[in-house]
Amino acid sequence: MSQGPRLSTFSIVAADLDRQEWGIAVQSKFVAVGSVVPWAEAKVGALATQALANVRYGPDGLSLLRSGLAAPDVVHKLTSVDPEREHRQLGVVDAKGRAAAYTGAKCLDWAGHVVGEGFTCQGNILTGEEVVERMARAMETTPGDLADRLLAALAAGQKMGGDRRGQQAASLFVVKPGASYGGGVDRYIDVRVDDHPAPIEELRRIFAIYDMTLLNREDPSTLIPLTPAAILEVQKDLKSVGYYFGPLHGRWDEATQAAFDKYLGVHNFENKARTDGKVWPSVRRHLRESAARAEAEAQKAQPQIYGALSSGPGKVMGSSTRPAKDTERAKRRK
Repeated sequence: MSQGPRLSTFSIVAADLDRQEWGIAVQSKFVAVGSVVPWAEAKVGALATQALANVRYGPDGLSLLRSGLAAPDVVHKLTSVDPEREHRQLGVVDAKGRAAAYTGAKCLDWAGHVVGEGFTCQGNILTGEEVVERMARAMETTPGDLADRLLAALAAGQKMGGDRRGQQAASLFVVKPGASYGGGVDRYIDVRVDDHPAPIEELRRIFAIYDMTLLNREDPSTLIPLTPAAILEVQKDLKSVGYYFGPLHGRWDEATQAAFDKYLGVHNFENKARTDGKVWPSVRRHLRESAARAEAEAQKAQPQIYGALSSGPGKVMGSSTRPAKDTERAKRRK
């Protein structure tokens, strides 16, 4: 068998049985790693296949999990019949949260795994064992739901050195019964960064927008009341990004509502629309950041006007802001 490129990779496979979620997060010096490593099915389990990845481990592993095999048995079944198993790496979590992993003896150093309660972390061509150890610690100590903990584990692994060859791609994949867009399938979260110098940070950025657009994870206790002061700030920001053209008066009138609704619609944030005089913090933050970028761009676009105080009602006698070289050229023309 000819050996292609190896996925120098670190990943975490985990389950949250209380929320009925199974997922994988992965980073690799390998383009579009999310198209190869992660496999999952709600109420069945999840797995990651990497190193000299055998993509058949994905569908075959899910089939074995679907039949009721426990994670350790799935790992044994897949690897025992694979003649290239010593080059493979595999992590599996089953429907009951049981976890198991395998690292072949010929995986490139450093290679290994850590199996914990409801999760397994594995990696190859890493800077050292501390990568998967710190990932496991982050998984165990980070608050929040499965997506939060998977991303925290990925960032923790990178902080300890991650892949020795560097960074390129990352992926977050979580399944949950009927939790997809429109509720038709189980694909709850599927976010990928296929080629980027800082893929984990980019994955976090994209996921934040995905979260606002498609998920309902925000705590209602954090809602921001639309007080006159808050409305005034919203109006200013909507004006900066070109949605509001009325006066800045701090009242939530029809024009303000229409501008805000248009902003939500253009960005696909209808999921965050409310009618109770409050706004989600994520929406407020996104609008403020968008306005700040627009304001910065507007400042850059302002032309520099030389001699601005040399004419008109505010003329300053005997002074000019024209650069010295321009003044000398003016004298020579006379």
